[in-house]
Amino acid sequence: MRLAVGADHAGFALKEALKEALRRQGHEVVDFGTDSPESTDYPDYAARVGEAVRRGEAERGILVCLTGTGMAMAANKIPGIRAALGVTPEWVRLSRAHNDANVLTLSARFTDAATAEQLARVFLETSFDGGRHERRLAKIAALEAGGPPGSDQPTNQG
Repeated sequence: MRLAVGADHAGFALKEALKEALRRQGHEVVDFGTDSPESTDYPDYAARVGEAVRRGEAERGILVCLTGTGMAMAANKIPGIRAALGVTPEWVRLSRAHNDANVLTLSARFTDAATAEQLARVFLETSFDGGRHERRLAKIAALEAGGPPGSDQPTNQG
């Protein structure tokens, strides 16, 4: 799989370790920076990785910052990006299976390299379940387009 990765200064070391693990797993990794632990702004890297995924230059993306939250917030501003913070393997699995997350964000402060590798593996090996979840993704797409989520009434179907 072709992957886009990026990190700010706080996530630099974890991104570097994760890149090597992903390559060992046989993935093609495109690194959108940063290239050092010098202070940078996380939205710059979220934008680069998110745009690469949106344009189809990468199948999925992985972003790392201090908490993972800032990267998720920034990446989710890009239409078509569904970035999810990875905390546990089950959290990541559900983000893929139910939400079709296409960008994984990780916390450099709370995630060690071995756990990051495990979370990335779950993210890359889990497929989207489709079905009732497709309706929900259509509502997210409608919100991105500036409209209502597609129905005036919430649904209570699973």
